[in-house]
Amino acid sequence: MTMLDSQISNDAALRDEASQEPDPVHTGEVTSETQVIAIYGKGGSGKSFALSNLSYMMAQQGKRVLLIGCDPKSDTTSLLFGGKSCPTIIETSSKKKLAGEEVTIEDVCFQRDGVFAMELGGPEVGRGCGGRGIIHGFELLEKLGFHEWGFDYVLLDFLGDVVCGGFGLPIARDMCQKVIVVGSNDLQSLYVANNVCHAVEYFRKMGGNVGVAGMIVNKDDGTGEAQAFAKAVDIPVLCAIPADEDIRRKSANYQIIGMPGGEWGGLFEELATNVAQAPPRQPVPLDQDGLLGLFSPEDTGGDIQLVPATQADMRGGNYKPKPSLEVVYDEV
Repeated sequence: MTMLDSQISNDAALRDEASQEPDPVHTGEVTSETQVIAIYGKGGSGKSFALSNLSYMMAQQGKRVLLIGCDPKSDTTSLLFGGKSCPTIIETSSKKKLAGEEVTIEDVCFQRDGVFAMELGGPEVGRGCGGRGIIHGFELLEKLGFHEWGFDYVLLDFLGDVVCGGFGLPIARDMCQKVIVVGSNDLQSLYVANNVCHAVEYFRKMGGNVGVAGMIVNKDDGTGEAQAFAKAVDIPVLCAIPADEDIRRKSANYQIIGMPGGEWGGLFEELATNVAQAPPRQPVPLDQDGLLGLFSPEDTGGDIQLVPATQADMRGGNYKPKPSLEVVYDEV
């Protein structure tokens, strides 16, 4: 077989594989002993706030929970630990390697009231790819025995507004059973949530099985765009955390509010139940016009029309087309 024949054969095989419909997303009860859940959202959408309180509530309910920060900012666990920063896996690994030592779990994993937590970390600004750092971090986790740990829930906090492959790792490699998106009633956070739904759809076509279990609406001011988005893409709202001054102040002061019996305890008890029980679903992501349609044109500038530019516009003056040198043959 020549190289050309081999290429044609490979192309045909790829086309045949791409034409096959993927298996439907599992919609029954999740039966795996450990639920691995990846949470995505725009930076600043409140993922770390929601996850710190959710993981704390789950632990208070008797569950074994591991929270892993997968954001290069390494701030997922700061609220859980009262503002203190955890040594990251990547930074600790580099220091240990220089010293000729191996990383141990005691170096990178810490606990509070039953919640176990760690940060993957990332490279310094301008010194590497954040997504590649995520991949390297998970490789180190596997060496530390990640697949042998005994937890009821592993929560992965991922940055959603970066399309680099490293941040899509749990979806691309079926490392989690389901995805949860975090958003608010603003276009940018819903844009990111919609992109995550697109990623889930894309990897399903590639043979993946991860689905979206639902959405956490944070800083809910009652305008309803986030709920409308969830309905449009066919995923449930797992919890709506209000835009409340008490929540904002306590979060800014690194205080956990997801405590049983507390003022906001019921909110996170509901969230913990919904996160545990919600099955992964196949979302129906929106196109750009559909996303803009969730908001009034006055809010988004959605009534702006695209006006094509001309060569005269580009040159800042009059423009006269020059005769083409192309040879056009009369049809026979």
